[in-house]
Amino acid sequence: MGFVLIVDFGGQYAHLIARRIRELGVYSELLSASSDLETILDFAGRSQGVVLSGGPLSVTEGRHDEIAKSLLRLGKPLLGICYGHQLLAKVLGGSVGRSPAPEFGPTKVELSPDELFEGIPAKVTVWMSHNDAVLEAPPGAKVLARTRGSPVAAMRYGAHWSVQWHPEVSHTQYGLQMYDNWLRAIGARRDWRPENMIEELTEMVRREIGGSLAVSAVSGGVDSTVASLIVKRAIGERLVPILIDHGLHPAGEPELSIALLENVGLKPLVIKAEEEFFSALKGIREPEEKRRAFGRLYARLLEDQAERLGAEFLVQGTIYPDVIESGGRVGASVIKTHHNVAGMPKQLRFKVVEPLKWFYKDEVRAIGRKLGVPEEILRRQPVPGPALAVRVEGEVTRERVELVRRADAIVREEIEGAGIGGLWQYFAVLTSSKATGVKGDERAYGHVIAIRAVESVDAMTASIARLPWEVLERIAARITGEVPGVTRVVYDITSKPPATVEWE
Repeated sequence: MGFVLIVDFGGQYAHLIARRIRELGVYSELLSASSDLETILDFAGRSQGVVLSGGPLSVTEGRHDEIAKSLLRLGKPLLGICYGHQLLAKVLGGSVGRSPAPEFGPTKVELSPDELFEGIPAKVTVWMSHNDAVLEAPPGAKVLARTRGSPVAAMRYGAHWSVQWHPEVSHTQYGLQMYDNWLRAIGARRDWRPENMIEELTEMVRREIGGSLAVSAVSGGVDSTVASLIVKRAIGERLVPILIDHGLHPAGEPELSIALLENVGLKPLVIKAEEEFFSALKGIREPEEKRRAFGRLYARLLEDQAERLGAEFLVQGTIYPDVIESGGRVGASVIKTHHNVAGMPKQLRFKVVEPLKWFYKDEVRAIGRKLGVPEEILRRQPVPGPALAVRVEGEVTRERVELVRRADAIVREEIEGAGIGGLWQYFAVLTSSKATGVKGDERAYGHVIAIRAVESVDAMTASIARLPWEVLERIAARITGEVPGVTRVVYDITSKPPATVEWE
């Protein structure tokens, strides 16, 4: 089977490039740029083409020049994205430096005719995220696009293309078409689908666990459910699902989760640990430390149960956005510590099994659908592992958690009652701010609740949900009227990036 190689320079969207290419039916392999050059060239030599990803470094440092030069000598068609675009331009003799106007987010660009842009309008909006830019094209290169912040926003050099923007994110118009055009240009085979990986994943888990017992950390969400079902296919009743009731769930969440899990044959062992979690979080205000404290206790409770049961393995529903944002790849920056990745202690008393670690949410849903998981689970909105602990700015107390839980329930009721679909997440945040208000003709000084609602496909980028004004008005009126101590409600209209979906 032919494949495309993605050389990963630590960019936040590197694996998303691989996912987009797989979505177009072409198998793709992701390889870190920190791998030895011989390995990179071996993979590249067997591939149909190579994509050079984005990354947080500057090409002016010269760390990856030899990789790019070696790949050019190899002769495989290359596609540079963001950092990869700048890297190609530099080693081919172009000029790269500080952008005259760094670009972040939606940017309008005018495209010159080229087979990379076949079937795409001349003017499109693309997703940029860069401080440096290609200032002058290499000799012999054709400039295909320009913007104010990118004098050379796209170029072609023989059989090689590169663009400053990120076609892989959903906010780039016709981004998938650009990859489709490139794959067509290099003659890539299209015979791969994520849901066809179930047997391979099952066999991988069967080999890894062998005849041992395993526990799985389940929440009732799509990721942990699908991961557990794959493991159950592999080892049967030797899998024990465990749900930890930490007292930080949104209203009604534990009861609904248990019912949904039982419906798919994953009857969980429920561990009540509310007292322990509030004690572990006491006095902690810093978001990353909250996540780490939660992760440490979460792991210890699972270890205790695994030891009691005699289990040697822990199954987790970790997906790739968790790994990326936790800095789980060489060269990647830490955006936030997910409790099930970097938040876990380095030394564990069991081995961790993560069958979905290299898949995105929509791929997990496709696998789940093939497994027969009900849409009620597949379409549940994600809740962070630490749940309401990271939707309370500052210290986590029972009173503050109950306050945000009541506000969050109102947000859910109003949005769902209005029949608004297609949202990725919608929730309330208790901010650390306070504001003056008027209640009963008297001055009130109380809490500020922020509402967040976003649309997304892959969890790596998100756009704001344009909720109807009347829905927002009802939410604000109900929260200030029904939740004691709240005097103001605000609506977050920031996309991801530059923000993350969660506030902490």
